[in-house]
Amino acid sequence: MKSLIEQNRNDEFGCSSALHAKAIEGMKLFNEGKFFEAHEELEEAWKDEAGEVRELYRGILQIAVTYLHITRGNYDGAVKVYERSVKWLKDWPAVCRGIQVGKFRNDAELVIKEVERLGKENIGRFDISLFKPIQWNEKRIWICDRCGSGMYEKNCKVTCTNCGNRFDCSDLNIYFD
Repeated sequence: MKSLIEQNRNDEFGCSSALHAKAIEGMKLFNEGKFFEAHEELEEAWKDEAGEVRELYRGILQIAVTYLHITRGNYDGAVKVYERSVKWLKDWPAVCRGIQVGKFRNDAELVIKEVERLGKENIGRFDISLFKPIQWNEKRIWICDRCGSGMYEKNCKVTCTNCGNRFDCSDLNIYFD
């Protein structure tokens, strides 16, 4: 169970909201090893989004660029962009908008440590199996029939954060012939 401090921190960062569609697409591309394309999609999410979560998207896209530099053998570029990404990712809670941010940070740190161990001369020997996928759980969003606000699911309970309207998610499974 989350502490009140952790819940407030997540709310402060906008972590209880749903992911931007472009961020989801960007993370899927990242997980396919398409780092340039991932960067492009995440940049769109970063531009479109309001609030603090923009910086989370920026941090993820910077790691995509870091990995792109690694695959191209650009040691200096990889190290430089990684160092920039740290400031965008360091203060986020372990999980935000379903993204396993803490694991992502740790995975990226292991990658850059290996790059630094190899050095500029041996970056071509980098083992790409060290690139780990971003893990996240997509949240489904429903629109409240009372007030029109977004409703979010948690443990099969759907609640409107605006008016308190509630449903069990099994009530929302409507099938059409």
